[in-house]
Amino acid sequence: MGSCFSIEEDETEPRPHNKPVGHGVGAYPRSNPVIPQNTNLNSHDTEKANSIVVIPKNVKDLRQNPGSSDLDIFTYEEMKLSTKHFRPDKVLGEGGFGIVYKGVIDENVRPGYKTTYVAIKELDPESLQGDREWLAEVNYLGHIRHPNLVKLIGYCCEDYHRLLVYEYMASGSLETHLFPRVCATLSWSRRMRIALDAAKGLAFLHGAERPIIYRDFKTSNILLDAEFNAKLSDFGLAKDGPMGDQTHVSTRVMGTYGYAAPEYVMTGHLTARSDVYGFGVVLLEMLIGRRAMDKSKPSREHNLVEFARPLLNHGKKLFRIIDPRLDGQYSSKTALKVANLAYQCLSQNPKGRPVMSVVVEILEALQPQDKGEEALLMTGGGSVTLYEAKANPLKCESGREADASKSNQTNGRSKSELPKECDLYSPSPDLVLDVGSVSSRS
Repeated sequence: MGSCFSIEEDETEPRPHNKPVGHGVGAYPRSNPVIPQNTNLNSHDTEKANSIVVIPKNVKDLRQNPGSSDLDIFTYEEMKLSTKHFRPDKVLGEGGFGIVYKGVIDENVRPGYKTTYVAIKELDPESLQGDREWLAEVNYLGHIRHPNLVKLIGYCCEDYHRLLVYEYMASGSLETHLFPRVCATLSWSRRMRIALDAAKGLAFLHGAERPIIYRDFKTSNILLDAEFNAKLSDFGLAKDGPMGDQTHVSTRVMGTYGYAAPEYVMTGHLTARSDVYGFGVVLLEMLIGRRAMDKSKPSREHNLVEFARPLLNHGKKLFRIIDPRLDGQYSSKTALKVANLAYQCLSQNPKGRPVMSVVVEILEALQPQDKGEEALLMTGGGSVTLYEAKANPLKCESGREADASKSNQTNGRSKSELPKECDLYSPSPDLVLDVGSVSSRS
C-alpha cells in the first residue's frame, strides 16, 4: 500500500502522527463483507464458505472476538523472534504502510509450530495508513481463500503494535521482474500465465455474493511464489461493491496515477469495472514493457495508456511498441488478441469493459497448449516466432541479420527504456494520486 492514501468519505478526524496507533479509528468497511460464493470459476480454484461471516468493525471488536477467523494470533515477542529482532538484513521492502520483513516461525518462536517462512508487515505508527487499512486486510484475507490471493497466516495486535503475517512469496513482485535493473526479463509465456493468475484472483473477488472491489491493482501488488504463480496482495483499500439496485459505491478517490479508472478519479464512483481498468493497465505494461507512468520518456509518452492504447488496434504500429525483449516468443495472432483485450479493458466507458470472468476465459485460450510449446516459446532464440516459421519462411533472410536486428533493439531498450527498479512495496512517490485535488467531487 505504499502509494495509496486511505481516507474514507466518513472519516472526520485524521489520526495524529505523533501518537501510537491502536485505539480504534472507526468501522471498516461500512458494511460487512461476505464470503465469495459464486465466482463462475472451477470449483477446484476456490474454497467457498457456506454462510455469511460477520466481521469485527474495529480493533476493539477484534480483540473481544478474535476467533472469528482461522488466523493465528501472535505476540509482539514472537514477531521479534521470527525476524531476529527486526534485523535490517531481513527487510524485504518498505512503503506507506511500514516495513516488510522476512521471517520464520518455528519451534523456537512458538513450540509445536511447523516451520513456516513468512513476510511480516509492520505498521509504522506515523504512517498515513492506520487501523482502518490494517483491519481491512484482517477482515478480508482472514475469511477468504483462493490460490491467487496471498494467504494471511495471522496478525499481531498487541498494545499499539500492528503487524500482519503472510505466506512468504519467494520471487517477489511482478514489478521487480517486469522492470529489472538488468536486461533479463519475464518470458512471454510466463507473463501470460501471471496475467491469467491475477485475472482469476480478481474474478474471485468480483464473484462474491457482495462483490469485493480490490481497488489497488498494480504490478507491485502482484506477488510471485517460487514457481512464479501470481497472487494478489495488499487488501487495505479493498471495499464492498454495490448491491441490489446500486450501480456503484461512492467513496473518496485513492489509488495510483496511471492505474485508477478515469470515471473513478472524476466522480468517486467505484464499481468492479474500476478493477478491470487497472487490470488493463497492468496487461498493457506486460505487453509493452513500460511502466504505467514514466517521466523519463518524452512528454507525450509519460502516461502509457494515453500513448499506447490508440496503437493497440493497428497491427504495424502495435508491433513497433511491443517489448522488444520478447522478440521471437509470441505469434502475431496471439499478440493482437492480447492487445485487443487490453484495449477493451481500458475503455473510457466502464460498460465497454469485459467482466473479469470473461477476461479469464480469453486468457485461458491464449495460454501455451502444452509444455513443449511453452519451452520453445521461452527460448526466444530468433526473430521468427514458433507460429510464424511456416507461414512466413522469408521473414529472416539470414540468422546474422536477425541476430543483429535483435541486438540493436535490445541495446536501445536497455539504455533508454528500462526504468530503475523500485522497492517491493513502494512505487515512486511522484505516482501517488493527490486525493485532495478530487475530494470535492466525491
